[in-house]
Amino acid sequence: MNYVEVDKQEAAQAKVISIFSYIGLLFLVPLIAGKENKFAQYHANQGLVLFIASFAIGFATKILAFVAPLLSMAISGVSGIVILVFAILGIINVCQLEAKPLPIIGGITLIKSY
Repeated sequence: MNYVEVDKQEAAQAKVISIFSYIGLLFLVPLIAGKENKFAQYHANQGLVLFIASFAIGFATKILAFVAPLLSMAISGVSGIVILVFAILGIINVCQLEAKPLPIIGGITLIKSY
């Protein structure tokens, strides 16, 4: 797993707001408040990708519920746990002042940072 070398001082300055990246729509906090901070923007990107993935999976399971309700519930439950685990991993990365991509979805860049 690749990760980007970060300026530890810059990362420390944005640590608190970067944690918000992994709490749903709150990825907007570091996106707006830390727009000059590469560390905050990196984690805002990771949070945005996680939010979009969560939304897409939720939408897909709602549609699947019409065809296979039990399968939809199972996928919804498992994906909810996976999203939670990814959010926790992201918060751990922030606390360790690291810019590690999340598993599977972390390579997607929607917000340029590093």
